[in-house]
Amino acid sequence: MEESRYQLDLMKAMNQKLNQKERMYKSLLQTSELGFLYYEFGREEVVTLGRFAEFFLFEIKAVKELGRLEEAFAPEYREKLQTALFPERDDQRTATLELETPDHRIWYLMTTTVLSDEHGKPSEKVISFRNISRQKSQNSELLYMAYYDGLTGLYNRNYFVTLLGNFIKNAKDENATVAVMMVDLDDFKKLNDSMGIIVGDEILQQFGSFLHTLEDDQIIACHMSNDIYALAIYAPYGTHSVDSVYGRVRDRLEEPFSLSTGQRFRLTASVGVAEFPEVAGSALDLLNSAEIVTYRCKTMGKNQMAYFEAPILNEFLQSVEMENRLRNAVSQDEFVIYYQPQYYTGNRKIRGFEALVRWKDTGEELIQPSVFIPVAEKNRTILDIGRFVIEESVKQYATWCKVFQMHFRLSINISALQYKSDQFVDLVMGVIREYGVDPADIELEITESILIDDFEMVSRKLSTLRNFGIHISLDDFGTGYSSLSYLKKFPIDTLKIDKSFVDTVLSDPTTRVITESILNMSHSMGFETVAEGVETEQQYQYLHSAGCDVIQGFYMGRPSPAEETEKLLASFSSRDVQ
Repeated sequence: MEESRYQLDLMKAMNQKLNQKERMYKSLLQTSELGFLYYEFGREEVVTLGRFAEFFLFEIKAVKELGRLEEAFAPEYREKLQTALFPERDDQRTATLELETPDHRIWYLMTTTVLSDEHGKPSEKVISFRNISRQKSQNSELLYMAYYDGLTGLYNRNYFVTLLGNFIKNAKDENATVAVMMVDLDDFKKLNDSMGIIVGDEILQQFGSFLHTLEDDQIIACHMSNDIYALAIYAPYGTHSVDSVYGRVRDRLEEPFSLSTGQRFRLTASVGVAEFPEVAGSALDLLNSAEIVTYRCKTMGKNQMAYFEAPILNEFLQSVEMENRLRNAVSQDEFVIYYQPQYYTGNRKIRGFEALVRWKDTGEELIQPSVFIPVAEKNRTILDIGRFVIEESVKQYATWCKVFQMHFRLSINISALQYKSDQFVDLVMGVIREYGVDPADIELEITESILIDDFEMVSRKLSTLRNFGIHISLDDFGTGYSSLSYLKKFPIDTLKIDKSFVDTVLSDPTTRVITESILNMSHSMGFETVAEGVETEQQYQYLHSAGCDVIQGFYMGRPSPAEETEKLLASFSSRDVQ
């Protein structure tokens, strides 16, 4: 009797434990993001679990009904689906397949797993489904961003350079000509400033759509920057001649741009032309030559086209008096450092400052980097300017640390030419040691152009700097094509979202999708994010809600000389610095 009671109690206890496990497994399946099909070989019954009923509008109760899955996906997947459903037929135990619904709205990842018995024969099968539509959408947006301009849909600048390089390579083999036309919309900045960026962007989009109609096997178009476009023409002749293409551009500009607001605007354009092989032998040199001619068209009255000729370069350099002056500017103390604050979006505490170089000429006029840096890079005076920026800003930062008893991040821009220098790493580390600065307080900002150079050299230098404690920031992220493939390969700490995204993030849904994709991707990879060019409370609030870590721009602080920056630091307490 006692033995029977003991066996009964044991069976109750075992049943209770099984019921608990069953409830646990059921809860796990109900909270899972997956839908499941399960069956045992040799039995017809199929069990559906998890979210299967939410994913599909039909039931599957038997093995012979697995064919109904073909109804759920686009027809082109049928053959692959059959293979992925029955991997055991090819003596496989697992299979995965991405599937799209017939309406092209939903993507699923299907995974088939076959379990074996002790003899190695298939005994059970589990088929799982996961909705991956969001990931596919983000990947598509990032892939689009890698090659195309988000505003106009034309090729972006970096990818255009690659395609132009291919044109030139083919032209060398075929003894052909390649022409580059730089198209700069006249007085666009005035219109953009007076009417607002929404009106300006609509004009840029309309003109970009027109240039897209010119593209074919011999013509490619690109949105270089704000109001500047570029066209490359392979073997310009006949209807593809420079004059013919310019005629079509001029005819379009003679028609007013009709905007959604009901407004109508007319614009003209200055167009500079440079041809391979007469003018230059590389894509960048060809673009630079076309840009110089475009600038000359601007100074000569606008609304015209001109070809590059040798005297134009000398005339250009003489007119701005840069070439010779840049060679002596550092020794003559014509450069000064301005500092722009960066703030954490969450608590608005100071993160640090970016050191920005300015050229103060003999007339005390401040010349912006966009004017002299391209010339400095061409004549290599950027190496002297860069050395000055590193030494002066680190020296100034060391002084501030002692005076104000606080530490923050000092960001310094590094040009590609500086980075290529064999002495660069030693220069940076030497200056940091000389002034006794904590390397962790220093952040070097590099551009994507650095990443497309020698892989081993770039990787080695970045690793050395980071091992030393220095932070690495990728500047102007999103404007080039190299970043997506290089992000996971290089030791980078911070991504700076380009100002062009911030400018239109409130008005353009596509920009918002791309910006949020960048932020999500950055955080998942462990990167800090900084948004440049934040100028309004609305932009700040959006970036804050989207998860951007740091903002920089006129909204929180303009670039200021050291003495004004000191006043700002003096107003901080230790609680204001994170």
